[in-house]
Amino acid sequence: MKNSWMQQLLESLRAEEAVIKKGGGAKRIEKEHIKGKLTARERITLLLDEDENFQEIGLWAAYGMYREEGGCPSAGVIAGIGKVCGKTCMIVANDATVKAGAWFPMTAKKNLRAQEIAIENHIPIIYLVDSAGVYLPMQDEIFPDKEHFGRIFRNNAVISAKGIPQIAAIMGSCVAGGAYLPIMSDEALIVDGTGSVFLAGSYLVKAAIGENVDNETLGGATTHTEISGVTDYKMKDDTECILTIRNLVDKLGPMQKAGFNRKKAVQPEMNISEVMADFPNDRTKPYDMIPVIKSLIDTGSFTEYKKGYGQTLITGYARIDGWSVGIVANQRTIVRSKTGEMQIGGVIYSDSADKAARFIMNCNQKKVPILFLQDVTGFMIGKRSEHGGIIKDGAKMVNAVANSVVPKITVIVGNSYGAGNYAMCGKAYDPRFIYAWPSAKIAVMGGTQAAKVLTQIQVSALEKKGEQLSDDDKASILEKIKSRYDKQTDVRYAAARLWVDGIITPENTRSRISKAIECANHNPEIPEFKTGVIQV
Repeated sequence: MKNSWMQQLLESLRAEEAVIKKGGGAKRIEKEHIKGKLTARERITLLLDEDENFQEIGLWAAYGMYREEGGCPSAGVIAGIGKVCGKTCMIVANDATVKAGAWFPMTAKKNLRAQEIAIENHIPIIYLVDSAGVYLPMQDEIFPDKEHFGRIFRNNAVISAKGIPQIAAIMGSCVAGGAYLPIMSDEALIVDGTGSVFLAGSYLVKAAIGENVDNETLGGATTHTEISGVTDYKMKDDTECILTIRNLVDKLGPMQKAGFNRKKAVQPEMNISEVMADFPNDRTKPYDMIPVIKSLIDTGSFTEYKKGYGQTLITGYARIDGWSVGIVANQRTIVRSKTGEMQIGGVIYSDSADKAARFIMNCNQKKVPILFLQDVTGFMIGKRSEHGGIIKDGAKMVNAVANSVVPKITVIVGNSYGAGNYAMCGKAYDPRFIYAWPSAKIAVMGGTQAAKVLTQIQVSALEKKGEQLSDDDKASILEKIKSRYDKQTDVRYAAARLWVDGIITPENTRSRISKAIECANHNPEIPEFKTGVIQV
């Protein structure tokens, strides 16, 4: 890649990712090996088809969080999509090297996201369970609410009712409420000597009812395969367990697909590495989004919709790795409207919103998945825009995005500010998958603008109290606020909270989009498209 600032950023992120992938560290990995266990990542590698590229989800989950608890790399659970015996599966594996696989609030959120992807795309889900259960010091943030721990077992039932296969392997501890996850799956395997499942461990049993019993007798592999009948397969070790899962997946029956249009893939016209040479580090600078699109799509496949109208948004049909897609992308160059008015790139004007809404409706009419390429600073403000009905036109676009029934895939390449995040299918608008480039910034507004507004408010409040502030005092307040805001708009901050499914490189974007549509194609259910009331 010729873009030096992007290359440096990528190298920094890759170095941090390498540390994250070590989980609890070398000593904890060694302890798992001494017990005769594979680590979560080793299990996944053995499970996947040879040379299969694992599409990890939420690698950065919980990054920089839970510092007082010693951190929780990847939220203590590995999740992602890969092929097992040729079948696309969601895989969820507890990382026992991180707090014995205990569940933090972000662990629950990440598991729920994995289940959501499996439900939306009708793909089998495989759980590799090895967890000490809820992290008790934070139980109030993980136990009772709708988006908490219990929702996972509710989802087990919903997934099963939808006919989506679930296979669970008990490869370590499986305690209390967490015992329901594998047993509510379609089939459960348990590893002899290391796997155990019970509602209460031996210490709690002793404290609660005075019974003396060891954990193996209470809920080990022999107990649950030969006495209780709770589990279906007794495995001698991790390797046999993983290979048995592969055999079970190999024998899954056929499943219907959506049948999205796909032809033989053609390589892009432009090289993404060369295109990135002109991609600006300064998020306020303009650039042309067309070369970015041409570096992602199959050569000669782009048919632009309403090219001369609403030019701060690019809309059109194309193919990506052979898949038919509709594209909605922010144009970051400065353009002229039909009246000759200069329009700022990255801003959504009334005509752009109107064009995008109609295009999204067309994609739904034609059953074409939609790709959103975000680099948006928001909707245009000011008297002329308000008098022109920008809120009405923006609402029309948001309505179309919200009610869209075809798969939506979002890639945030730059700014993702304010209502522009919503209109361009941010996380709140149910994209099947949402990814971000290292250059992405997600916030209600840009850091500089927000810092100036917040500084004005704080300075005004202090002066009302009678404090006299010098220019240096005001500058110090501005810098402090801006520093905090910049930290919150960093892409790692967003990825840590699962506002995006992952931070991807520009070079990997085309393959990620293709994989996303391939996953979406497994769900044959496409509801009728309705928008409800839209102001025109």
